[in-house]
Amino acid sequence: MLSKRLIVAIILIPVGVTLIKIGGWPFTLFIALFLGVAAWEFCNLFKKAGYAPATSLVIIGVVALTITRLLSGFKYQDLILTIIVLSAMSYHLIAYERGRDTSATDFSISLAGLVYLGILGSHLISLRLLPEGLWWFMLIMPVAWMADSGAFFIGSRFGKHRMAPRLSPKKSWEGYVGGIVVGIITGIVLSYLWGLVSPVMSLSKGVIVGVVLSVLPTLGDLGESMIKRQFGVKDSGNLLPGHGGILDRVDSWIWAAAIGYYLVLLLWV
Repeated sequence: MLSKRLIVAIILIPVGVTLIKIGGWPFTLFIALFLGVAAWEFCNLFKKAGYAPATSLVIIGVVALTITRLLSGFKYQDLILTIIVLSAMSYHLIAYERGRDTSATDFSISLAGLVYLGILGSHLISLRLLPEGLWWFMLIMPVAWMADSGAFFIGSRFGKHRMAPRLSPKKSWEGYVGGIVVGIITGIVLSYLWGLVSPVMSLSKGVIVGVVLSVLPTLGDLGESMIKRQFGVKDSGNLLPGHGGILDRVDSWIWAAAIGYYLVLLLWV
């Protein structure tokens, strides 16, 4: 499993870094694809339990919200959200009339996927669009990624005290603390390196980002685990060998992007 995990990372990291650097449409379409697949996996998790969210509408809404974020920021987000919510309710009304007894619950699931992956997920675009967004993105997201990886490796080697036995039996407090340390170190190192070419970077910002983006995004991972545990599913999919599905990867990304975006906006922009 570890070898597969490393191979996937070696393949995806150069592609991801290149697209992050380019930004614009190539980056947005890549994120839209990732979030669209994650939306599909999200709906499928609930389908395994007998629910029937409006999968097509959720995917369309998530992709539309992501692309709109590039074109006009938050300006038309409410319009897109309104159209998809009304369409989803209409869809589930018809489903109920045709005999679907859990349409109200199905509608709630559709809304959850749309807001969770569409509204929160599209902050990946907003983060990149900030002034000096390339450097903010390349500070915030790697901190979250390295903290997650650090928690995995340190927890696998030294983990003894379970952090959330019901949600994620393999997660340990040792791994969580280790991930925070790795995240803070990553923030310091990257803020120093990016500070050589960008005037917005400083060590103090690296420390703040390192702490915040190491501590909080783990809740996104646990949030997805909550859904999977309820339905007795180990992974959201199998598209990424050793990692599971796309949703298994982006669960902490969207937390990091949303939190990081407002952290930068409130403190430094």
